[in-house]
Amino acid sequence: MSVPRPLICCSSRKCSDMLRTLLPFIVIMPALAYSLISLMCAVKYFKGQGSRIKGQENACDSSLPLNVTILKPVKGMDEDSYDNFASFCCQQYSGELQLVFAAASPDDAVIPVIRQLIDDFTNHDIRLVINPALHGPNYKVSNLINAFPEARYDIIIISDSDISVPLDYLQSVTAHFSDPEVGLVTSLYRTSDVHGIATALEATGFTADMIPNVLVARQLEGLSFAMGASMAVRRSALQAIGGFDALTDYLADDYQLGNKIHLAGWRIALDPCFVESVIKPENLMSVLSRQLRWARTMRVSRPGGYLASGITLPFLAVLLATLLAPSPAIGTATVSLLYFVRLCVCTLFSRRFVQDGLFPRWLWLLPLRDMLAFFTWALSFLGNRVEWRGSRFVLKPGGKIEELV
Repeated sequence: MSVPRPLICCSSRKCSDMLRTLLPFIVIMPALAYSLISLMCAVKYFKGQGSRIKGQENACDSSLPLNVTILKPVKGMDEDSYDNFASFCCQQYSGELQLVFAAASPDDAVIPVIRQLIDDFTNHDIRLVINPALHGPNYKVSNLINAFPEARYDIIIISDSDISVPLDYLQSVTAHFSDPEVGLVTSLYRTSDVHGIATALEATGFTADMIPNVLVARQLEGLSFAMGASMAVRRSALQAIGGFDALTDYLADDYQLGNKIHLAGWRIALDPCFVESVIKPENLMSVLSRQLRWARTMRVSRPGGYLASGITLPFLAVLLATLLAPSPAIGTATVSLLYFVRLCVCTLFSRRFVQDGLFPRWLWLLPLRDMLAFFTWALSFLGNRVEWRGSRFVLKPGGKIEELV
């Protein structure tokens, strides 16, 4: 007996209507799933770090602390420069500590601050190297090369000038080197004090995007990169990649340092002790310019992974869901579901893991932050020029740079 033709049409129409209803929910699934995966990775990581610290308490008592040299490349003044530098001098650490500042010009505005630090902490080995010699287009790496001969110890920490650290920073970071396979230890960073909407956009990005991305990458494939806020490296691992000279042609010297050490066979450890990125008041254009520079740098450094990351961007999911929704009610329900999950996950990150105090105060800013992140991602494919500390560069394949005169 044949099925009546109208019944087939009715069934087909219902399937079509159901698909149109479900399609907006389908397109948000990658972003939704990524938020939940990042939360699972955070829970696993920080729970594991708590067990590691408890297990090391007795071991640390019986081992000698490692002697450490901290290299600080500087150019110009940052917010709270003196306090940032002093935080490295006030460590609860019994090992020997050497602090070497590297500047290119004797007229740099930060030089008097460093000299004041030397006068205030006479019990520390603090040195200032002023050398204008350039070894490549990356001026920061040139400063590191110029200061490196002064480094006395085999554990070398490179840290950006706008970073402040807690009292137990050195104890936490150096503990990883009890594993002889660890060649580099990098640290997560946050910003707890913001100056208006522009800087809040950048700071909330650390909590909502950067830190979750790092934890997911660590869980899925292991760390193959480092973050410039704090990088502690064995001298032997640094020598294995050709020293700082191997980084002079790259803009993302932190990423390259970690990646080259990883490729040389060393393990990269992620330390749970957050360091603080102290940001100064800035306008929106300055923040967006820096975000675009980071985006273009990562695009040329990791082209495949960076392109694929687009499917997890919340704003892209919102845009597609809104366009594909068969009615405003379904579009609103889809976007509400995505942001209910995202707001909950970001709040958990902020309050439980990062502890930066940004959320829930700045939760209302998150949709705008997501929109800007999407447009920054998209714009990164439309050019290869970036600005960095007053100079302009063109990015080459693989992350190398050439200065524009």
